[in-house]
Amino acid sequence: MSAATTRSRTPDRLCAEAVDLARAAAEEAAAPGVVGEHVQVVSEGDRVVTHFFECKEIGYRGWRWAVTVARASRAKVVTLDETVLLPGPDALLAPEWVPWSERLRPGDLGPGDLLPTDADDLRLEPGYSGEDEPAPNSAVSEEMADLVEAEDAEVTDGPPANLPLAPSRGSIAAVAEELGMRRARVLSRYGLHVAADRWEESYGAKTQMAQAAPATCVSCAFLVPIGGSLRQAFGVCANEFSPADGHVVSLAYGCGGHSEAAVMPKPPRPAPHVFDSMNVDALPLRPSPEGSVPTEPSGDGSEDLGHS
Repeated sequence: MSAATTRSRTPDRLCAEAVDLARAAAEEAAAPGVVGEHVQVVSEGDRVVTHFFECKEIGYRGWRWAVTVARASRAKVVTLDETVLLPGPDALLAPEWVPWSERLRPGDLGPGDLLPTDADDLRLEPGYSGEDEPAPNSAVSEEMADLVEAEDAEVTDGPPANLPLAPSRGSIAAVAEELGMRRARVLSRYGLHVAADRWEESYGAKTQMAQAAPATCVSCAFLVPIGGSLRQAFGVCANEFSPADGHVVSLAYGCGGHSEAAVMPKPPRPAPHVFDSMNVDALPLRPSPEGSVPTEPSGDGSEDLGHS
């Protein structure tokens, strides 16, 4: 270890004793009453020392005022170098700055918000270019283009050059719009894979709901098929009682609302009342004069009174 290194680790005596000079500089740079106790002296090099004072500023908990003083070689006067507010070991710091594109989360986009996409977004690739001229390697040759223009001239009232608007029949823009392909950019293969992985993670076969389901969505009547290349693996749930209602679900997903999981039997209905319409029931209109209990006449016309 060299002598210079040894001297640099040992604070200069005159610079270390210049606490009042350092405090005065810190109080001049800070607001009144925010410079606290002297906490540390650090040697920055030969005859260069930094004094640290506590910061009592609200909102700067754990920060320290750092005042660096220095002394020239063979000089007895200590001079001020710089004063700065620095975070301490337990200082309250703001989190690391993250670009907005990385902070954005699903559901953050609200009404009126705009979410721009990069020109080189990997999820997108060029679609319809917007030009009516065929590409250099296009399958539409010059002869076919001339034939299309001739057909347009025959079905219009005059030559296309004399019309106020150019005919759109047979043009690339009209065909692209009719087929639903008039988009500047479309999803790339990478974009499709990213979307499929996201949907599979939310409503896929490995979810807890799918693991406990009695059957998968591929056999459910509430599954609405989608178009494109993803229709072989995904669909849209149309069951209002399902947790995935209105979401894109994997065909291997499932829930307890499967249409064929538990078919409820029809509730039994009571049998209709039976009426006997073949026999006639005799109903008396007035009560019998003898009473409800008929009397039995005696044999000799006299009552046995129990004596002779």
